Amino acid sequence: MSNLITDDNKDKILFVSHKNKKCGVYQYGINIINAIQNSKRYSFIYKECSNREELLDVINELQPKLIIYNHYPQTLSWFNQDLKEKISIPQIGIIHEVTQELVDVIKQDLFDYYIAPDPTLFPNNPIVFKTGRLVPKYVNTYPVPPVITIGSFGFATAGKGFEKLIIAVQDEFDEAIIRLHIPVGDFASLDSEDLINRCKQLVVKPKINLIISHDFLNTNQLLSFLAQNTVNVFLYEEHKNRGVSSVIDYALAVDRPIAITDSNMFRHITSDKSFMEDNMTIFIANRSKDEYSNLGKFKKLKVRIYIILKRLFYSKKFKGKISGEWLWLKKKATLREIINKETQHLQRFVSEWSPENLLMDYERILDRVLNRLPKNIPIFCSFDKYQLTSIGVPTIVLFNRILDNSAREQYKDVIDKLKELAPEVIERKIPEANIQQAFVLDTVEKFTSQIDNPKMLCIGSFEDTAAISLKKLNYKIEEVDPVINYDLSTFFHNYSTVKESYNVIFSTSVLEHIRNDELFITQIVELLDVGGVAILTFDYDDRYQFGDSIPLEDYRLYTQKDLRERILPLLVGCSLVDEPNWECPNPDFVYVDKYNYTFATLVFQKNSL
Repeated sequence: MSNLITDDNKDKILFVSHKNKKCGVYQYGINIINAIQNSKRYSFIYKECSNREELLDVINELQPKLIIYNHYPQTLSWFNQDLKEKISIPQIGIIHEVTQELVDVIKQDLFDYYIAPDPTLFPNNPIVFKTGRLVPKYVNTYPVPPVITIGSFGFATAGKGFEKLIIAVQDEFDEAIIRLHIPVGDFASLDSEDLINRCKQLVVKPKINLIISHDFLNTNQLLSFLAQNTVNVFLYEEHKNRGVSSVIDYALAVDRPIAITDSNMFRHITSDKSFMEDNMTIFIANRSKDEYSNLGKFKKLKVRIYIILKRLFYSKKFKGKISGEWLWLKKKATLREIINKETQHLQRFVSEWSPENLLMDYERILDRVLNRLPKNIPIFCSFDKYQLTSIGVPTIVLFNRILDNSAREQYKDVIDKLKELAPEVIERKIPEANIQQAFVLDTVEKFTSQIDNPKMLCIGSFEDTAAISLKKLNYKIEEVDPVINYDLSTFFHNYSTVKESYNVIFSTSVLEHIRNDELFITQIVELLDVGGVAILTFDYDDRYQFGDSIPLEDYRLYTQKDLRERILPLLVGCSLVDEPNWECPNPDFVYVDKYNYTFATLVFQKNSL
């Protein structure tokens, strides 16, 4: 793995892991690098390091553009904040024990960015990127075992349910094989021998054959172990504060039924509760008699059963023939419903969590991190300049700008238009601040003039005179505002919200009131369709420094430095519609006779997904 051929035309990405091979984190890193190393955009170089000196030597030799760490506190314990600060290139850490609570609060103390392999997360933190899981590619050529064989595996950590499984199997079967793989790992110092002895003592039926192996298996060996079982069962306890378990990634790959508890570590496939029941009845085809045999229940266990068989034969009645295959059936559901529901449910995961899709996830993350500043392209590659200037104010030559007294004079007619279309609301506004709504109204009309039936979103629409005026002019606008429905993040995560679908998104004087403004910007980027335009205004003062006195309702005033170094790098796949001019040495807006600042605008276009 250490001698991968690199392409000099690609950016080098260093992927760092540790050297202890008998470790689930190590195997995870191997699986990830195998899935992403054929990238057409990046050259991934895998290195195993055991101390800081080795890492610094590798960095000095390779000169990579970015580093990804297959990080776990026990396996890379030598990597710390002090070492991170000595490395000037961007650094990304994979979080293995990831929870929503951790994602929401994690900071750049240890890494600049984080990769969280948990599809259920809401990425509310702009430095955290989530990915799908990785289902290894595997073709199962093993025949169905003649005796029902129940398999499970994992380190001898608490709450894996091995003992519970042995009891449950004996409650159901007089004859069965239980295959447990409980390996000894480099970092698992638990007493597996004690667990194995307890498991053996639980076997009381003469035809229940318990087979326990403990040699550490690599990915292919582990898949072969799972492929030889009739069903693979994982009876984990709840584990509220744990990350997603990798056992499902392996189990999905071998095309065998899976039985699991409703553990939090399986949340990525148990989020659909509609088919969850406390007891599941097992029907297995008796191959010699070619008929169903009712073999009992998993008693008192909250177990979810999946079918992932590709060659599934079934009849309309439960007592039909089944040609040597097996099925898990549930109460209150027809056989056809079970097959269709569960097969589609699991196969969706198998297709979504493929090496190809994981590579796409990683490439998007690296694009976002490495493309720190958007590359401007001429705005009029999509919009015709003549038609733009023919709508509204004809003298507009700049969209990323300062909205000062000269702008108030330029947009005077549009301000009068606001007074005509939204007279009651504008009476409650500060007159000098109306320049923002005037800019938004005119700019929205200019850009929508080039689009048939534009799909539009207003963020912060409550009493926004620009939004009110546009609706009076018969524009169809979706509205988001905590006063009338919800905030942007809630809207973004709604199942009905279609990402990459909006032609125009506008927001007037909202950005400075948002605590997590980076998340706000990235969500707008994801909501925009290709060619779509975002139009924002905000409070601005290039003299502002952190700690200066600002209005109580603001979290910040923006500066050129802040916009260029913090906000613009978030516009991945976008470009400003023109070269900005945010120079304003003498701001001319005064708020409550105390705060002196001005307003600025940000207008950008989505170029690619």
